[in-house]
This record gives sequence, structure tokens and C-alpha cells, in this order.
Amino acid sequence: MPGKKKTPEKIRVRFAPSPTGPLHIGGARTALFNYLFAKQHNGSFILRIEDTDKERSNQAWTDEIIEQLNWLGIEWSEGPDVGGKFGPYKQSQRSDIYKEYLEKLLAEKKAYYCFCVPEDLEAKRQDQISRGLAPKYDGTCKNLSEKIIESNIKEHKTSVIRFFIHDKKVKFHDAIRGEIEFDTGLLGDIVIAKNMDTPLFHFTVVVDDFLMEISHVIRGEDHLSNTPRQMLLQEALGFSHPTYAHIPLFLNTDKSKMSKRQGDVALKDYHDKGYLPEALINFMVLLGWNPGTQKEIFNLNELVKEFSLEKVQKSGAVFNLQKLDYLNGYYIREKSISSLTKLCLPYLQPLNTNQYNVKQLEKIIEAYKARLKKLSDIKELTDFFFVEKLSYDKKVLTWKEMGDREVKESLETSVKILSNTEKWDKKSLEELLVGAAEAFNTKNRGYLLWPLRVALSGKEASASPFEIAEILGKEKTLQRIGDAIDKFI
Repeated sequence: MPGKKKTPEKIRVRFAPSPTGPLHIGGARTALFNYLFAKQHNGSFILRIEDTDKERSNQAWTDEIIEQLNWLGIEWSEGPDVGGKFGPYKQSQRSDIYKEYLEKLLAEKKAYYCFCVPEDLEAKRQDQISRGLAPKYDGTCKNLSEKIIESNIKEHKTSVIRFFIHDKKVKFHDAIRGEIEFDTGLLGDIVIAKNMDTPLFHFTVVVDDFLMEISHVIRGEDHLSNTPRQMLLQEALGFSHPTYAHIPLFLNTDKSKMSKRQGDVALKDYHDKGYLPEALINFMVLLGWNPGTQKEIFNLNELVKEFSLEKVQKSGAVFNLQKLDYLNGYYIREKSISSLTKLCLPYLQPLNTNQYNVKQLEKIIEAYKARLKKLSDIKELTDFFFVEKLSYDKKVLTWKEMGDREVKESLETSVKILSNTEKWDKKSLEELLVGAAEAFNTKNRGYLLWPLRVALSGKEASASPFEIAEILGKEKTLQRIGDAIDKFI
């Protein structure tokens, strides 16, 4: 019922993305902070889709938001896909609710129709800026008579609904930033709806947070300036205020706001590249939250116990990709080889993986497990296993000051040694070849092992020749060494 105050019986938070594009990784971090806060207090985490922008909203983006949050392991107790007693959880399905509260504000003269055309508004705005004034609506339509309003509406004149902003100081306590004060005299009367059927953000969020009994609004600091507008709307509607907490934004390494121009910003970009959900959870929580210890590795259950808003910092959080790579590498190495192989296989699909059985594929992944920063790296690192003939510059075969004759001699020595061995496993090959390498050049094993490794992989950097030879098998190993020798004929 309009105006009836509600006091939440427990912690209820919400993540309310707009489905107008892919889920920003900063948005995912906001969802994570809300989730952790709710879980820690045995509260409820709600997913609400704010899709009142009819032109830009798309169900495909809603589906992706749900898919990516599920992939991260963030669960909600109420939302568009699971329902709940405070639904619907898509704003496009709540039009009648918003209309009721818009009518209340209009009837109580707390909101009014504005018929100013955009061109005139922009001209006034530029004039105010040129005179050093804060640009705001000048109240042209504030005191129109009912007769003029009715006449304009009948004539279908373009209009919006504005909310009266009275000059006053709005103060509130932010759970992260402490005491905050705004001078609402700088705001001007804000637009809360394009018409009765098209409410806008400031209005819908206030109505929904009240009706869904949201106790805490945890969101990015870019919403900090929205808070006084929403608090005034809450007061006008007779609503209680939730507790606000504004978390720091993600910054690029140059301290600028994170943007697409300087790297990936969508959560799905990181998912597709092969970052693990547990690594992203660990990484994102440390962007803005300090546990107060030297500990860096946290799983989701540990974070539920240790997270607190009191330890969220005020300053922007620098998005350090190297730190993400480090954490992702850690979680990759923690995976069992069978699990990691399954995760890597989609990235190897363009290659001819059918020539190997599961055990052989696991050996390939095992050989490169320690080198992986992200799952997608596996394709470039191991592509040589899946081709018939390698293509590389013969200069890569050269170790230090070796000449062509020495390289050819080294490769021919490897052929002689490997042709006569029957034991074809990594351990046996290593014992055999290390001994042969020491005999071939007493100063450095590399004179035998470097050309051999490059002949098998075609790369300057790769796994050891013993691991590669075991996987390739004797026939293909000897064939590749022979191909390398042919480069010197």
C-alpha cells in the first residue's frame, strides 16, 4: 500500500543490472560483494533485472547475466528465473506498480508534468554553464495550471514527469565512506518518468527497493550522487531509507576509469579466455576489499566468513591483469589433471585431437600445466602435437654458438640414440638422453637437448624433449628429427 513503511526483519540485498549489454566485470564484483554480505548475515540476495529501457534492453543480455553469475557460483534466493514472494523481478513486468506510485506523487503535488522541449532545455543548460552556474532545470513547468496540463496532454504534447527537489541538505551514513552530505539545491527537479507507462531509474529503484524490503544497497561509487535524489523520493513516498554502501570503481593501471578502450571489461571476455571462476572470485574480492592480513588465496566459503564492509576501501581499485594471471595459474595448478584436461579440450577443438586417446591428452596437458596462465593458452603452447609437419626457421635449432654442421651432428646423434632404445617413457628417455648429452658436450647438455627439443616442437620454449617424445611416440619423434636434419641438406 502506498506510503506504508516497512522495516526489514533481516538483511536483504539486491544486484540490479540493466540488460543492455554484457555483464561488466565491475558489476560482477558488485554482485559478489552483495552475495557475500547476505550470506555472512544469513540474509537474502536478490537478482533484479532493471529493463525499463525498452529500446536497449534485450532478453539475450538477461540470459547472459544469469549464465555468467551462475558460472561464478553466485546464487540468489529470489530472481526472474527462480521467482519469490516479492516478484516480478523484471521491471518491465512491474508497470502497474510504478503507475500507482506515480499517481500518488502527482496527486500530492510532489511531481508534475513538464512540456519543455529538449532543444530549449539544452539551450538553457549551455547558458547556465556559460555563466558558471550548475546546470539544472529552471522550473518552467512547475506551476502550470491544471487546465493547461490537461490541454497539453489532450494535444499529445511531448512531456515528462518531474519530481520536486526542495533545496535542503541531505545527510546519510555510508557504510563504507562514513558521513555524506549533499546540497540538493544544485540538483534541480529531476525526471522520474517519460510518461505513466515509462518510469525511469531513480523512481523505479526507489519503489522496488522499498517493496522488496531491501535493507542494504551495496553498489558502485558512481551511484553515490544518485543517493540524495533517491532519498528525497523515499521521503516523498513515505518510505524508510535502506543503508547505503558505495564500493570503489575499477581503475586501469594509469588510474583512469576502466573502459573497453584499454582492455576487456565484460565478465564473459574473461570466461571465454579461460580464467577460472574461483580465480576471478578471488581476484575481484581483493579489488576494493582488504582482509587485513597477508593472505591472498580465498575460496568462496572462506570469503563468506571473512568479508566485511568495514574492510572495503574508499579509493579506486587498480585492475592488475598480472595479479589475475597469477591467481588463475594457481587455481589451474590446483586442478586434477583429468579435470583440467576437460576444461582445456574446448580450446583445442580447432586442432586434430582425435589422434590421441584421453590418457595421451592428459599427458599433453600435464606437460604444460605449470605454464598456463589461462586455459586458452593451451592451444598456442601445444598446437605442435596436432600437426603432421612442423614449420619453423632452422635458426631456432641452434644452441648458442653452434654452426649448421654442429646442429646437424647433434640431431643425427639423437637419431642414433633413440632408434636403438626400446623403453619409450619419459623417465627412461630422460635418463638415456641426459647421459648422452653429457657425453656429447661435457660443458653443456644444451648442445644435444636444445636442437632435439626444437626439432620435436618447432618452438623456442616448450616442455622438455623427454615429455614431448613420450607423447609423440617413437615413429613420429624420429620423423620430426629427420625433418629437422633435412633443413641442413
